[in-house]
Amino acid sequence: MSDDTEDLLKPPSDEEYPTIERLPSSYNPLHSFTLAKGDQKHYQQQYGDMYFLRLAMLKPAVEEIAAETWGDMEIAGEKVRRVDRVLDVRQGELCWVAGTVYMDMPLKPNILDDISKDHWISAPPPREKYVSSSGQDQTMLEDESGRLRLVGTPLQISMLVTGCIIAVMGTENANGDFEIVDMKFPDLPRQPQRWERDEGSAALLNGDGKSKIEEQKGRTRGGKIAIVSGLGINGDEGDTLTLDLLMEYILGEACGPSTQKEVGNISRLIIAGNSITEGTPLHSRDELLDKKANKKYGYDSSAYNPAPTARLDDFLATLLPSVPITLLPGEGDPANVSLPQQPIHPAMFPRARNYLAMPGSDEPGWFDSVTNPWEGDVDGWRLMGNGGQPIDDVFKYVEGDERLEMMENLLRWRCGAPTAPDTLWCYPFQDKDQFVIEECPHVYFVGSQPSFETTIIEGPTGQTVRLIAVPKFKETGELVLLSTDTLETEIIKFEVFNES
Repeated sequence: MSDDTEDLLKPPSDEEYPTIERLPSSYNPLHSFTLAKGDQKHYQQQYGDMYFLRLAMLKPAVEEIAAETWGDMEIAGEKVRRVDRVLDVRQGELCWVAGTVYMDMPLKPNILDDISKDHWISAPPPREKYVSSSGQDQTMLEDESGRLRLVGTPLQISMLVTGCIIAVMGTENANGDFEIVDMKFPDLPRQPQRWERDEGSAALLNGDGKSKIEEQKGRTRGGKIAIVSGLGINGDEGDTLTLDLLMEYILGEACGPSTQKEVGNISRLIIAGNSITEGTPLHSRDELLDKKANKKYGYDSSAYNPAPTARLDDFLATLLPSVPITLLPGEGDPANVSLPQQPIHPAMFPRARNYLAMPGSDEPGWFDSVTNPWEGDVDGWRLMGNGGQPIDDVFKYVEGDERLEMMENLLRWRCGAPTAPDTLWCYPFQDKDQFVIEECPHVYFVGSQPSFETTIIEGPTGQTVRLIAVPKFKETGELVLLSTDTLETEIIKFEVFNES
């Protein structure tokens, strides 16, 4: 870094420097969370069907694990037997059954309260946690037949939330509760090999498809993927200094030759949600009636501030000639609130949209505005991530703040948003629960977290997953770099010196 400092402090000279080229990015996104458009997308169906779809998809997996573990087990001379339904459990009989967890928590939001909020003098503040200090919370196991209350020591050491699919082994006690002895989860699904999907696509092409993939593998060696979240752009002039430092670093403008070579290894930038500080707030019916008088030609300047999106567009348009970008929406971004959030509309990016894919094209663009959650293959690795809403909602169900443990459990439950639709807004799926994880990713990142954390978890059949909690850039000034060779991570921190 000292050499870089000397280079930056030298006066202008006629010395010629070699041109540094950025490593190419192999990019093959999946469209797992894209919703139908127009008349095909509607909200008239019931949300209850989602739980039955999730149970039907994950019950075989958890029952297979439970049967392998408990199939020949005997306790005190009594053999453990399997029952098909929750209501088939009999008092005093040792058995196991699979179903969907439901957390009965008095502090959870109530839809009836939401409907009646127009009659409130003031709305109650949002709760940081749903956990009751008085011990009123109950854990239930349900399926299409009924519901059973769970009790026992395993509940105290295992993390459970509404919507996860589990199998429990135990017996019904005299109070009609199911006393748990052991518990099983679906665990990590099959993990694809690196480059598996790209090679499969190449096999469908002409004869030289394989050779192109081999060439791509060689060109992407030594590359890095930059991941940032929570840019928090609000459009203020004095709010952009740290953001400008980030932009100049990625472009190689704020560093010397040695650091520029390292920056040239960044093959792609992923922005994981909350690029804008906050969207337009939802007004009450009375507030909307009062604001109608201020409208001029259908535009209300007090209800919409175009500066944040314009600043984000400038930021993206400055970077895009140099580096490809994948943009996920977040809770505060101009996209639909319910999960899965659909891509931010191109109309929000009058400059950056020139780098989007052509309408109707099967190939992704240099600038890819995607869904939240999102998954895809980058340099052969399967990446899956979201803007942070599923983890933030799981946080409210549990007592601790171990974000990596929550992320691990989401993967082992094989569900990317288990608390949807109970306490997390989502689309009412009817044919398939798109939040069910069918293939295990190599990297799972979650945006807008309190701090940077990372670890590696392993699955029962050799799966390894790099978990990354991406911090809010607005608060920490941290950029995460992921090596495409080793999946190791490093942090680049940007900070503005303040004498005061």
